[in-house]
Amino acid sequence: MAIAMGKPGVGGLGETVGVLREWQHDGAPMQLHPGDLGWFWRFGPEATAEAVRTWSRSGRILAVGLLDGPGLLRLTIASDAHRDEELARHLVKDVSEPERGVLPAGKAAIEAPTASLVQDLLAEDGWHVGEPWTPLRRDLTEPVEDPGVRIEVVGPERAQLRAAVQRASFDNSSFTDERWHAMAAGLPYADARCLVAYDDRGDAVAAVTVWSAGPDKPGLLEPMGVGRDHRGRGHGKAITVAAAAALRELGSSRAVVCTPSANAGAVATYRSAGFEPCSEVRDRCRDA
Repeated sequence: MAIAMGKPGVGGLGETVGVLREWQHDGAPMQLHPGDLGWFWRFGPEATAEAVRTWSRSGRILAVGLLDGPGLLRLTIASDAHRDEELARHLVKDVSEPERGVLPAGKAAIEAPTASLVQDLLAEDGWHVGEPWTPLRRDLTEPVEDPGVRIEVVGPERAQLRAAVQRASFDNSSFTDERWHAMAAGLPYADARCLVAYDDRGDAVAAVTVWSAGPDKPGLLEPMGVGRDHRGRGHGKAITVAAAAALRELGSSRAVVCTPSANAGAVATYRSAGFEPCSEVRDRCRDA
């Protein structure tokens, strides 16, 4: 059977999220996680469905991609299909030709598993490597230490506060309480938590969302931020430790996160919270 590319539609998002959950395991490289779709869900189920692409053979999904911004495709592939030549050639053709409805013409980037054949074929087609990113992970076998600050699990009644901390942490953030409610209504949020950290004065200073992929699977931090007026005081470490503890409570085997290697402050924060850096990864990029 030939490879078929498609969009899941809102009704097919459950299957897509389920496939991504199945693909998560401790030996896997950093890859698209159910939580990545969960975070995107803040734009609503219709927008999420429109941003997802799947590649299947004989009814089995072999690859999932998320159009996570203009010209960026975050792609992951079933572990037993990383070197599948038919799939890889179909994928590269689909992402290289704008009329196929994946990436627009001009400047573009693709995140794909490091050892996959797709990486090799993109390189042959002239896609160069982008800036390095550092994946980090923390094993959750042992109990997690106390973060040392007050941590609150955010529910619907505190969505406005969670959104405000997000906007204070990231320039140009468009996160609102309405978008929090949209995210929380999404399928992946059944296995997620939003946390807010408070300082000694009772001010909300940092926030994180954590996403479990199910028991004994890696859980994701996405996103984590500290308010711009509260940085340099250890709040990033504290909220990250709290995130690891929350994922352990959800049954995750380890906590994972990925940040640009150039963001030395973020790398240092995660390391201070017990996360160990892994080999750097790079997107494949096409210039305009």
